[in-house]
Amino acid sequence: MDIKVWMYLVYLTISIGLTVWVARALTRNGMVFLDEVFADERLARAVNNLLVVGFYLLNLGYVTVAMRHSEPVGSTSVAMEELSLKVGLVLLVLGALHFFNVFALGRYRRNRLRQLATHPPLAPVGRLPVQHAYPQVPPGSGAPGQGAPGQGTRPAGQGQADPPAPAAPPAR
Repeated sequence: MDIKVWMYLVYLTISIGLTVWVARALTRNGMVFLDEVFADERLARAVNNLLVVGFYLLNLGYVTVAMRHSEPVGSTSVAMEELSLKVGLVLLVLGALHFFNVFALGRYRRNRLRQLATHPPLAPVGRLPVQHAYPQVPPGSGAPGQGAPGQGTRPAGQGQADPPAPAAPPAR
């Protein structure tokens, strides 16, 4: 047989083998992702099967179209160079198809989650009263450790005492 025919046979063997291997890996490992995206196992299985069929059609179609080589192949080294170019292009197409699928499904998932999301939480209406860890000692009670009259005390390092409460308005 001619070197060109051997090159075609090796190219088809490698390309079809890679396509089947990647399709099986994506089918097996993609189910978890599709279950999360669609939140329905039956729908995820159907989409997974459709994606695999489309993957095979696109990739094997590209493999057969890219198989054509119009120039004569005079040596084994030229055949290997052409073979590596063709297999490399097949790998790039496989990667591009995978990236596009993951991107499109991720986008679909984000939109679905955004639609299912509830309204954002409401802003607080008021504030809760401040609760102190140490109760205030009333002025003039003569409690030990109390500073000047009218000042509360706190353990060292706790900062200044709270300012006095505002005076109540005079009664009429």
